Amino acid sequence: MIKITFPDGTFKEYNKGISSLEIAEQISPMLAKEVYAARVNGEVWDLTRPINSDATIKLHKWEDEAAKHAFWHSSAHLMAEALESLYPGIKFGIGPAIENGFYYDVDPGDGKVINETDLPAIEDKMKELAARNLVYNRKEVSKKEAMDIFSKKGDEYKTELISELEDGTISLYTQGNFTDLCRGPHLPSTEPIRAIKLTSVAGAYWRGNENRKMLTRIYGITYPKQKMLDEYLVFLEEAKRRDHRRIGKELELFTFSPKVGMGLPLWLPKGSEVRQNLINFLTSVLKKRGYKIVTTPHIGNVNLYKLSGHFEKYGSDSFRPISTPQEGEQFMLKPMNCPHHCEIYNATPHSYKELPLRMAEFGTVYRYEQSGELHGLTRVRSFTQDDAHHFCRPDQLRDEFKNIIDLILYIFKILNFNDFTSQISLRDSENKQKYIGSDENWEKAERDIIVAAGEKNLETTVVTGEAAFYGPKLDFMVKDAIGRKWQLGTIQVDYNLPERFDLTYNGSDNQKHRPVMIHRTIFGSMERFVAVLIENTAGKFPLWLAPEKAVILPISEKFNDYAGNVLEILNNSDICTLIDDRSEKIGKKIRDNELKRIPYLLIIGEKEVENGTVAVRKQGEGDKGSMKVEEFVKFINAEIKKETAF
Repeated sequence: MIKITFPDGTFKEYNKGISSLEIAEQISPMLAKEVYAARVNGEVWDLTRPINSDATIKLHKWEDEAAKHAFWHSSAHLMAEALESLYPGIKFGIGPAIENGFYYDVDPGDGKVINETDLPAIEDKMKELAARNLVYNRKEVSKKEAMDIFSKKGDEYKTELISELEDGTISLYTQGNFTDLCRGPHLPSTEPIRAIKLTSVAGAYWRGNENRKMLTRIYGITYPKQKMLDEYLVFLEEAKRRDHRRIGKELELFTFSPKVGMGLPLWLPKGSEVRQNLINFLTSVLKKRGYKIVTTPHIGNVNLYKLSGHFEKYGSDSFRPISTPQEGEQFMLKPMNCPHHCEIYNATPHSYKELPLRMAEFGTVYRYEQSGELHGLTRVRSFTQDDAHHFCRPDQLRDEFKNIIDLILYIFKILNFNDFTSQISLRDSENKQKYIGSDENWEKAERDIIVAAGEKNLETTVVTGEAAFYGPKLDFMVKDAIGRKWQLGTIQVDYNLPERFDLTYNGSDNQKHRPVMIHRTIFGSMERFVAVLIENTAGKFPLWLAPEKAVILPISEKFNDYAGNVLEILNNSDICTLIDDRSEKIGKKIRDNELKRIPYLLIIGEKEVENGTVAVRKQGEGDKGSMKVEEFVKFINAEIKKETAF
């Protein structure tokens, strides 16, 4: 007999070799139909995998990420079987579950192409196979056996992956006529996969390497019920409607140019206004909280990043070093701001009385993202971080950390980001080579974050292996208007860079002491944050952020002079305003400017000229009556103050 302990601490004895599915069936036949994976001793397993020793167990229903992962990973294998049936000789790269659904990278073979028009036939084949209730069977094999199987198939992609695995760690999964190299976990069978939609086809370099072959990436999503799929497809249409790339083009916010380079955004005047509004707002908040604003170069000597550890840990994601005419001298495009801030700290001596020192910069950094991973403003090669570094005494650390939590929550409230979760990311203690610093420093930093988050009553999840290379962190994941999660604010505790840069302060004992460093961002990347804002608001920015607050619409040309006077007053009052003096009917002008998402439309006719007023119309709400121009200025300022006053 073995003892199985459940999440609530209760336990029960079962026969050795029992599976999680059998345990679920004994609890309730209905429960057995609702679970898709199990977590055994902290590791996600197939429901049918035998348990041979005492264990903790958690059964995962659809609402759990682990269940979706198993469901969609199994669906990727189902799609692969359908593809192998329809395209004999096809070869397979990788086919993971992703946040929404799955994909598989495939090589159809010389001269063969799979495109969007082929997806319905592949879907039909998947449905046919799923209806057969094919069982997913796991088999652990030796490295030689795995290599023999895929060598006979001529699949160089799988054999390459196998060559990098350790013997004794390899497993295969088979369902129907398809066998794949896979760690799992998977569903017991294909029967639960009842609603299937293949969504798109794209190109993807093998292993993300531009010098390797371009494979065909097929995306899809599946659900246990058709209704769930229908709801997702509605969500997908709404996501397309809100796509920041489309809206950014419509509203003339940003652009990209192949002549400038892939992943290097160009901010147009209106987009720059939105960006600058964010910067100005946050800068004013930071100054009130004692931050010092600094500016650093876009490049740094390569030795700076070797000292910090970025050269070693971020080397593959950075642009190559730049050699100068001076022999042996090399610079790098800045991958992070923190080494520069350490050197600013070191420029002057510091007393314990000065700390905490809060240093902030809207600093532009550069990462070499693969071309296939670039996506609008959300994945770029050049981006500006609202970066800050707090240098404090160890006894100040937790209070300082909690103050940053308060700041992030304050900004989220102003931006109406009220639905968010928090995640504590710790070091992977089994893979310490990914990180720098001593165990002692890591243990202190992890304890500090856990205690501080607890004292702020934050509901957090804890994950291992997601820490920054220099320290653990607290991340904030914000849910947008249509339910998508975005990682925005982050706070990271770092005992290691202060040691590497020999940062010190004079203590009350007149001895040198080491400060602790806190890294934090609120927006994260300005580019990504603006993309999130665009999609969350569908381009209808709050008044304080809108690039233009109002547009003046004279009913006819004879009112253009008065409209020009109103324009001058508003712009001189820092209310960015446009004038639409086209020879068009007023109805068309209103419709056109509503589409531009400008918050207020000011209509001017004979009555307004006589009374020195403007007829005010609010975006999406209609007429708001007439106001004197000076009244409108006060009204706008009061509205902006209301939006940003919490």
